[in-house]
Amino acid sequence: MARPTTKQDLIAAANEKYLKMTEMISSISNEDQVNEFIFDISKDKEAHWKRDKNIRDVLIHLYEWHNLLLEWVASNMQGQEKSFLPEGYNWRTYGDMNIEFWKKHQKTSFEEAMALVVKSHEDVMQLADQFSNDQLFSKGTYDWVGGSTLGSYFVSTTASHYDWAMKKIRRHKKSLT
Repeated sequence: MARPTTKQDLIAAANEKYLKMTEMISSISNEDQVNEFIFDISKDKEAHWKRDKNIRDVLIHLYEWHNLLLEWVASNMQGQEKSFLPEGYNWRTYGDMNIEFWKKHQKTSFEEAMALVVKSHEDVMQLADQFSNDQLFSKGTYDWVGGSTLGSYFVSTTASHYDWAMKKIRRHKKSLT
């Protein structure tokens, strides 16, 4: 599926990939849903392979990025200028922010993480639905979005992030057999 460029495609892709991801998680035994990943990461260069130790960590990452989007849009729509990334972080240092999210949730249970993602996905989808196709995918609609489109942020925090999550979950599931 190509990267969504319309509201209809955004909502369809986000919900389809979300459903696929949650079904993949459900297909794993309760015990293995909470177990640490045992797959080989020695050849993986990206920091996230070392950061996330289990499905809970992956879910929390999704939840926190949903919240970044929700808070960013809400603030800016109310006229309170806010950057997408929290103060102190930029696109070169957001890996450090992700580590802070990871640390913050080390006592969060798998069940809590799942419930948080279910709710935050719902909230993001409801928010996306409030915008028109043009508001989401026309450049220059909102100054606070910069040179991109609002819709691209929704795609990145949902469908694209769900693809990322499924790679880890799939690898975990494969390592169990």
